[in-house]
Amino acid sequence: MVGAQAEKTHVSILWLLLRYFIVLGYQTNLTQRHDTMNSQSVSRRGVIFALIVLIHVGFLYVLNSSISHVLVEKVFGPIKTEILEEEKVEAKEPPPPPPDIAPPPPDYVPPPDLAIESPPVENTTAITRVTTEKPIERPPPPPPKPRVEPKLDPKHPPNRPEYPAAARRKGETGTVVLQLYVLENGRVGEAKVKKSSGSESLDDAAVREAKRSWRLIPAVEDGKPVAAWYELAMTFKLEDG
Repeated sequence: MVGAQAEKTHVSILWLLLRYFIVLGYQTNLTQRHDTMNSQSVSRRGVIFALIVLIHVGFLYVLNSSISHVLVEKVFGPIKTEILEEEKVEAKEPPPPPPDIAPPPPDYVPPPDLAIESPPVENTTAITRVTTEKPIERPPPPPPKPRVEPKLDPKHPPNRPEYPAAARRKGETGTVVLQLYVLENGRVGEAKVKKSSGSESLDDAAVREAKRSWRLIPAVEDGKPVAAWYELAMTFKLEDG
């Protein structure tokens, strides 16, 4: 890299010298042409032009040969090159981490001495009354009253359902078992067929009559009427009017 730079410097210097001689020759030619324009011949001009061309060719030859290096050394002396080395910056090592220092234990503070004083015992001469009477025992609470399930009201016996005409013509008979939800007022709030009589028309007639007119005695719990379920069977016979 340093040799290439020196070579470029030599070429630049020789090129400047070449330009200097070219300009000098050109000025000389102009002067001669001005002084002897009318007296000299065309042949002398050609000789001067040829001389200038030969000078250019000579300088180009010098530039392309090793003679240029000799001329530069004679004129300017030897060129010294020095290789500058980059200063190496030593990487600083990071500082060591701070040591783990355990916090000092807290200062021991002894607990305060608390003296608890008991109340003084008074000496009394009062006479304590002693009795042999037994304390009055309170009677135990009465046991809860048993639950009473719903039942038929003898004052209001359930009305017999009207015999369906179609079932009578077909001669249908049987006993249907109903589940009745007896309300607190004794009326039937809901009626379901638990066991069929074998005739759908007879079952429907019993359910309709139970919801319409039947009234029973409601169940009782803790002395209060409550709603409860009750089962009742109703038999259908052709002899019934």
